[in-house]
Amino acid sequence: MRYSIEHKQETRERILDAAARLFRREGYGGSGIGPLTKEAGVTNGAFYGHFKSKSEAFRAVVLSGMQQLKEAIATLKAGQGMHWRRPFIAFYLGQRRTCNIDESCALVSLSPEVMRADDETRDAYEKILASIVDEVSSGLGDLPGDDHDDRAIALLSLLAGGVTLARAVRDPALSERIAHAVSRYASALTEPPPHD
Repeated sequence: MRYSIEHKQETRERILDAAARLFRREGYGGSGIGPLTKEAGVTNGAFYGHFKSKSEAFRAVVLSGMQQLKEAIATLKAGQGMHWRRPFIAFYLGQRRTCNIDESCALVSLSPEVMRADDETRDAYEKILASIVDEVSSGLGDLPGDDHDDRAIALLSLLAGGVTLARAVRDPALSERIAHAVSRYASALTEPPPHD
């Protein structure tokens, strides 16, 4: 039986969605093809019809998740203009910190897995991360100096690290305190100095 192009695309998306949830929840090493295909509701044959290996599926998940982050930043910038930074920081330290781990941002949940990934995945990650840095940096144009790329890197690192720490602690008050502290310093990093 031949499947339509639409059916094949839907199956691929279902596999990617399941893989994204599983890799975020269980990590790369904790996720096998069997649990992945079960979560997606497909056979092993269907999986291998779309991906040559688990590492190829992981790479696709990482790139898709990072692209979602980039698009979210671009959407905020388009809608909020130069006032996009505070809503982004609030969203990242709010909803991205408290959502289920299998729905969390790829920057937080998948970066540690990328450190142990193959060279092809790491190269692809570096490329998409550089484009996210560019997206953030281009939204810092009203800040003095020429260190916008460094500020963008620092902002992304501060947010990702803050969410990681806030997710790791069990005490909700401490998690909130971490988020508040990170928000304070992230905002200071990205706000223009007050006019005299």
